[in-house]
Amino acid sequence: MSLFDDIALEARIAARGLADFVSGGAVRLGVTGLSRAGKTVFITSLVHNLTRGGRLPVFRVRAEGRLARAALDPQPDDHVARFAYEDHLSALTGGAAGAGARRWPNSTVEEAELRLTLEFERVEGWRAGPAKLHIDIFDYPGEWLLDLPLLGKSYAQWSRETLEASAIAARAPLAADWRGLLTTIDPASPAREDDARRLASVFTDYLRAARDDRFALSTLPPGRFLLPGHLKDSPLLTFSPLPIVEGAEILDGSLAAMMERRYESYKTHVVKPFFVDHFSRLDRQIVLVDMLSALNSGPIAVRDLETALTDVLTAFRAGSSSLLSRIFRPRIDKILFAATKADHLHHSSHDRLEAILRVLVARAIARAESLGGGVDVIALAAARATREASVKQGRETLDAIVGTPLAGERVNGDFFDGTAEVAIFPGQLPDDPRMVFRGDGLATRDEDADYRFVRFRPPIATFDASGAPEPLPHIRMDRAMEFVLGDKLR
Repeated sequence: MSLFDDIALEARIAARGLADFVSGGAVRLGVTGLSRAGKTVFITSLVHNLTRGGRLPVFRVRAEGRLARAALDPQPDDHVARFAYEDHLSALTGGAAGAGARRWPNSTVEEAELRLTLEFERVEGWRAGPAKLHIDIFDYPGEWLLDLPLLGKSYAQWSRETLEASAIAARAPLAADWRGLLTTIDPASPAREDDARRLASVFTDYLRAARDDRFALSTLPPGRFLLPGHLKDSPLLTFSPLPIVEGAEILDGSLAAMMERRYESYKTHVVKPFFVDHFSRLDRQIVLVDMLSALNSGPIAVRDLETALTDVLTAFRAGSSSLLSRIFRPRIDKILFAATKADHLHHSSHDRLEAILRVLVARAIARAESLGGGVDVIALAAARATREASVKQGRETLDAIVGTPLAGERVNGDFFDGTAEVAIFPGQLPDDPRMVFRGDGLATRDEDADYRFVRFRPPIATFDASGAPEPLPHIRMDRAMEFVLGDKLR
């Protein structure tokens, strides 16, 4: 970025920050996570439990009887899609179609927003008494966070780093077709659209394969290549890294020049607007993490997730908020990392799951806390799909979880059709969280590990006399709410 670009960017951020500060009475809560981490379910459960009187004993404003009302209001940004709360709740509960139709909502592919207003009683300071807080929930794909570091990288640097990453043992087989195609194309050759489209297509195939459940790799920018939305097939997504030397001259009219121009356009027209219009305005942030998919895929996926989470946190300008920081240096002053799907484990492993995530984000947490930002880690389930049971097996009594596995899930050679409820023995996570880093190579998991994670259908909903669904069951959602919102409600 040039000095002029830096100044212009800071001016736009300052204008946004001043407008948000003057409006007051609201907190902008970002909710993100890498693919399949459960962002949509988390937001739906948060809103449903607050508006329907869910059990939230750790959320002090509710536990102390100070929450008078929670309701949805029109969102402040008309140019952002509304988070389809009602549709997602219907998907989770089955809606009018009944329990047999219940399913997990579709994943986040674009940004969306929702305003939740809480009316409550303040108990601290000169503002004690009736009060109101608007919570503007901003939902966006976590892959977009991994794009923010691109703002400081040249095309040649990004190309080098991406090619080096594709050559490591875990990625080389997945990148073979793309790297093979690169050997047939000269970056200095004349720019041809057919070459650009072929390279971009095969490069995207590599990124998609790396994200597959079998490998669950996480560090895969540019994020819009996997979640293109309305940009699909545009020149903004029709580029690829090339084997070029940093600092070397790129010839006008060459394929490399075309790729460099499109990479810079991607930063200008995709990454920067997201940073200015949305990311720089956030006050609090929740980052959801699908630890179980990484654990199922093995140590390499866990290491890759650690790298991704470190990159995610470096994108945040963590630190305490003030008038000056909100106008001139917008900051997120609280960040919560949450390992989702804790209901796929017995409660005896919940703290262990939390400990594993804490190890993965330790370096990033140290950096954020040094800047004054509050960071916490939690294991939770936004919609609890299982219940716990003790099952006798011979003379042993084993801890089990009971739920309805998704169709196609398999345990011990048995496939499930998505209709029958079964007891699963998920095993125990290790006492030492560092044990999840054991192993090398392309094994999809550590075969000696005493755990296996099955995906379940949503819980069967219950309904009140009016036909409205009762609050979704959860694990530790109240603790998450207290950390990110509790200080605003005292």
